[in-house]
Amino acid sequence: MAASSTYSIVEYFGGEDGYKCGYCKNENGNFSHGMWSHALTVQDYQDLIDRGWRRSGKYIYKPIMNQTCCPQYTIRCDSTNFQPSKPQKKILKKMSKYLCKGELPKSPSDGELMDSLCEDAGSCDAPATCRSEVSVSVEGPVETVKSAGPEKKTGREQTAPPKPGLGADPSRPPCRKAKEVRKERKLQKELQKQSGREAGSASIPQTEAARPPPPSKTIEELIAESLPADAVYKLEFRRFLCDSPLEPENPSDGPDCGYGSFHQQYCLNGKIIAVGVIDILPACVSSVYLYYDPDYSGMCLGVYSALRELAFTRQLHEKAPRLRYYYMGFYIHSCPKMRYKGQYRPSDLLCPETYVWVPIERCLPKLDLTRYSRFNETPEAVDVSRVKELGKVLVLHKRTVMPYLLYARKRTGPSDEETVLQYAGLVGQQCAERMLLYRA
Repeated sequence: MAASSTYSIVEYFGGEDGYKCGYCKNENGNFSHGMWSHALTVQDYQDLIDRGWRRSGKYIYKPIMNQTCCPQYTIRCDSTNFQPSKPQKKILKKMSKYLCKGELPKSPSDGELMDSLCEDAGSCDAPATCRSEVSVSVEGPVETVKSAGPEKKTGREQTAPPKPGLGADPSRPPCRKAKEVRKERKLQKELQKQSGREAGSASIPQTEAARPPPPSKTIEELIAESLPADAVYKLEFRRFLCDSPLEPENPSDGPDCGYGSFHQQYCLNGKIIAVGVIDILPACVSSVYLYYDPDYSGMCLGVYSALRELAFTRQLHEKAPRLRYYYMGFYIHSCPKMRYKGQYRPSDLLCPETYVWVPIERCLPKLDLTRYSRFNETPEAVDVSRVKELGKVLVLHKRTVMPYLLYARKRTGPSDEETVLQYAGLVGQQCAERMLLYRA
């Protein structure tokens, strides 16, 4: 990508004092560096998020990973190798069903991904609204249930009906986690398939028995599945630039829409039901946030929009090969409600000490043991890019400086640009250690 002629201007705020954590509610356990971005080039922000920074509006912050109560790890998904999971496919089919028939689910609990969130919250004191009760009837013999008492009863034994006002019905089985119910269903299906194969193996032709399963559909195919002409609703998407510190760029080797910050409108028969904010950068699409109409919460629009943004990343990759990753913000393993981001595979987490990307499958066992972890398994590995970036910092001081650049222009005049840059470079050099752009 061609170098930009604009300059990034940031104002460093510090990061020594702790403040309230929005995840665990610790009053002063959250520590992070922060700075206000008056102007920011897309390449500078790409460099920043690859070092653990993140923007919220024009404020850019980086958690102090070994001090903060809830470490926040940068996570990215390789869109070129992404394949939607079964629960994600169900959400796409749910949207298609709604567009065809106009049937709106009653609550977001109809989405399979909510079960995964409840599984994660099972080990903590999750609120009642996060728990789901699932009942299932299974044909065949019921195993004996062992109890702490001397008597043993089976699930088929009858008990007397409860008297009114005495609590829950003791004849009903106890509530189980959705994960256990799914495992039981899967086991029953496998047993039924095995018995069916044994009974009908003689009548099944060899060619059909050895036929491979149909290929899995891509995310584009699932989204673009044809709808009938008389579909009740029509879903449209619109993109437009939004207010952001990122300076828009449109190089010849970039995507047609260019780089910068965009709003993506989700319009249902002309009515806006959701708006997603994304940053299109030289190497990725970074998801900022999504807000939507609460009347459509049953459609799991958070998951649906993430899948659409993944498909959009793949579309941009065709024009700009370097742009292939989908950044989902921060992955917080210590917060069960934030683990859903790990369900988009293949994904990597950023090592907080060496700034290399590590597959999430290798990171999770370490995060199960401790909240903060170094993912790079090479003991002697250090931030190998730091030596190279020291030279880059001197260049960045000319285009990533404090707002004194504006003051310098007033002092030297708009025509003496070289003097302005020299003054800004000196200021940037003095502020380099404080800004911590390239340090852990």
